[in-house]
Amino acid sequence: MTTRDSLLAVLVTVIWGMNFVVIDEGLAGFPPLLFVALRFVVVLLPAVFLIPRPAVPWRTLLLVGTFLSLGQFAFLYTSLNAGMPAGLASLVLQTQVVATVVIAAGVLRERPSRKAAIGVGLGACGLAVVALGRSAETPLVGLALCVCGALSWASGNVLSRRAAVPSGLALTVWSAVVVPVPLFALSLLIDGPAEVGHALTHITLGNVASTVYTAVLASLVGYGIWNTLLAKYTAAQVVPFTLLVPVVGLITAWLVQHEQPGPFELLGGGILLVGVAVVALRRPGGPRPSDVPPQDDAGTQVPVNSARGLTL
Repeated sequence: MTTRDSLLAVLVTVIWGMNFVVIDEGLAGFPPLLFVALRFVVVLLPAVFLIPRPAVPWRTLLLVGTFLSLGQFAFLYTSLNAGMPAGLASLVLQTQVVATVVIAAGVLRERPSRKAAIGVGLGACGLAVVALGRSAETPLVGLALCVCGALSWASGNVLSRRAAVPSGLALTVWSAVVVPVPLFALSLLIDGPAEVGHALTHITLGNVASTVYTAVLASLVGYGIWNTLLAKYTAAQVVPFTLLVPVVGLITAWLVQHEQPGPFELLGGGILLVGVAVVALRRPGGPRPSDVPPQDDAGTQVPVNSARGLTL
């Protein structure tokens, strides 16, 4: 990669790494599901009128949006609202890398290599250490919700990989149509009309700033740059930059929120990152999963778009 493109990749990981603290700070006084719905209204408008719809069935768009956007962020925002530390969330969410390998093996029949299997095992061990050694500031329900978000993200990775849409930004925008209405309705049901109405009529500058950051920078700008890089380079050259996301997330949480993970959380997180690195990092010129076209249920090869997958 050129120096310019490498710096662009680093910029995206910094945007995504800071995203966790931005979300956590913006949640103040706002129901989490309603906040996700608001984010994706901004993602949709006006982009949905400017970007052509991908040439895939609506069923595919709705499935991708359900897992990649609705499920992932509904679980993540609820996790942070339940007390999950933002820095630790940025690390635990990287479980999606190893989960993607497992799900792809079952759905796309992409048999993982021995190295990938080792990485998955290390990731599982690291997550277990985090869960068992978590501090009192890390509630089990928050950790469980964060893991659910990672699993939803991983499922969305596989679905979007199978869809093979050339424009990642178009898929991001149009798959988001499934998010606002269901989450708004669910927030009304869970939080009640009074709390939803109060939140919408008492929006703070922090709520607005967080929404603009997550929708414009994290979703539109981040995906735009990331997929441009993936169009120019192999996934093996670009994807490893995602390992910087939890590093930025932990540093940002430490500087802004004075978050200090416990020793077992750091140990487990380190093991998890090693597992992610084993899965994501590949020898130059070595085989990549995207070199092997996935198959559908009938065994027919499905085109692969390497721009899908390990992004945030």
